[in-house]
Amino acid sequence: MISPWRICFSALFALALHSATVTGRIEWRDSRGKRVKGGADYSGVVVWLTPVGASHPAPPGRGRIVQQNKTFVPHVLAVTVGSTVDFPNYDPIFHNAFSNYNGQLFDVGLYAPGSSRSVKFTREGVVRIFCNIHSSMSAVLLVLATPHFATSGRDGSYRIPNVPPGEYVLNLFHERTVQANLDKLSRRITVASDDAALAPIVVSESGYLAIPHTNKYGREYGPEPADSAYPGARK
Repeated sequence: MISPWRICFSALFALALHSATVTGRIEWRDSRGKRVKGGADYSGVVVWLTPVGASHPAPPGRGRIVQQNKTFVPHVLAVTVGSTVDFPNYDPIFHNAFSNYNGQLFDVGLYAPGSSRSVKFTREGVVRIFCNIHSSMSAVLLVLATPHFATSGRDGSYRIPNVPPGEYVLNLFHERTVQANLDKLSRRITVASDDAALAPIVVSESGYLAIPHTNKYGREYGPEPADSAYPGARK
């Protein structure tokens, strides 16, 4: 009797053998972001392909968002449904990563320098992440039901490898683009066995308004204490 695992491996090997790499580039319009206007930084756009019709569940993985210099790194991360994301604290001060907006809610609590917390994300959607101590810290996690995704680099380019031939719906996400504009960019594409280079996609930030977020208790942030006032801060 042939093992089911051997059949599964053979099927995955066959898909990889005949898969393609989908590439493209993101361009900007109406941007007020300092990094875009000042340094032509077009990173942070997530592009993903959802198969039309039957598809295999995307396997879970593991991601990491580091807290360092009072910043979440990377600022934008995409993972598949069921993946676990680690939040290591590389700062000499305490942090408290949380999300109480759309997407999966979580709160890892206050934790010390050099330690880490982990969260498993079981729901597809957008998770906006903040620190309960430092109001300037933010990150965006995209939890996707497909393994075919990429995040644009500084030059706006993206690369999605190992895409089996078939029909797909291409979708995009950027935190400073309103949903109506993102919906207009959605399109259906056909992937053959050869690599595919898509035409540039223009992302507009028209209509976007930045709204201050609250802390995990739903209240405004108070004055941020000096680093030396935090437990565990270096003297």
